Amino acid sequence: MSTIAITGSTDGLGLATARRLAREGHDVVLHGRSSTKLDAARSQVEIERPGAVVAALAADLSDLSAVDELATRILDSVDSLDVLINNAGVFRTPSPMTTAGLDVRFVVNTLAPYRLTRLVAPAMTASGRIVNLSSAAQAPVDTGAMRGRTALDAGTAYAQSKLALTMWSRHLSDEFGASGPVIVAVNPGSFLATKMVAEGYGVEGHDISTGVDILVRASTSPEFADASGAYFDNDAGRFAHPHPDALDQEKNTALVAVLDELLAADG
Repeated sequence: MSTIAITGSTDGLGLATARRLAREGHDVVLHGRSSTKLDAARSQVEIERPGAVVAALAADLSDLSAVDELATRILDSVDSLDVLINNAGVFRTPSPMTTAGLDVRFVVNTLAPYRLTRLVAPAMTASGRIVNLSSAAQAPVDTGAMRGRTALDAGTAYAQSKLALTMWSRHLSDEFGASGPVIVAVNPGSFLATKMVAEGYGVEGHDISTGVDILVRASTSPEFADASGAYFDNDAGRFAHPHPDALDQEKNTALVAVLDELLAADG
């Protein structure tokens, strides 16, 4: 069985996935912003299997220094890390800019998981997996907006941040090659019944188990063992092409250069 860390796992898709994984015998590391919600999530997961939660770690992913600390705490809490599911995300928020002057959608949806992956991947084996939650909503990335110079509405920022995540997923897959963990980007399904969908679109959403099923498969199933760099579209139920920009190696490299620039500027 595997040890699996899941960001954003105090509610919605992340918590439901943690519960399923625990039920199937895996150990999980929970993450959230609120210690109170983490305690509640731990209780729910351990209903499925007592002792399944290895650690429950609080960190605000809009603070990149907190991402560094989270990576250290994840690795310190496990004997080995088999899977990282980058699930945490932001769509609509009353505070769209961070104190550092960056769009919080890009920070939480793109930069934070990129940084976290960079930090934990060296401790993972070639059979490990990084599962990145992408979206059917993907739009060409405005690097000015990613640098905080251009204001975007919630939907546009979200779509751009998810394409950016899909692009760096493919880039790191190429960079790591056969020696690194498998990295896949997954659209878990459009308009699932999550808090993000309810707050962002005012709709109830579809059965969340659709998304849970694909995240469990991406984390544990042999069908994803050789899928590094691929994009799985759960709306279509198959591996598919993402936005064309994510298939352009030069664009992926250029985008990662901006991510590295922003992280270097943050210190």
